[in-house]
Amino acid sequence: MDISNEMIDKLADLSKLEFNGDEKEKLKADLNKIITFIDKLNELDTKNVEPLIFMSNEVNMLREDEVKQTITHEEAMLNAPSKDSDYFRVTKFLEK
Repeated sequence: MDISNEMIDKLADLSKLEFNGDEKEKLKADLNKIITFIDKLNELDTKNVEPLIFMSNEVNMLREDEVKQTITHEEAMLNAPSKDSDYFRVTKFLEK
């Protein structure tokens, strides 16, 4: 597969990035290395290799969810830059 400047421009547009001339050349070189690596992997015979589903046989040890009161309402309100009785005051950021 040939990596062209048009392909770099399309990828940049899709990813909402901008590249200058030097960056495009570096990106082209990197993409060519990636494609070469993938082509090398495609040469391997994987007929008798089972797909890897899990990285290890270990099982996650999860803790039970427990409700704990770690900070009181009054302590939380002390950290508020602006408050209105029992509530935090924040600036309006949504338009109707």
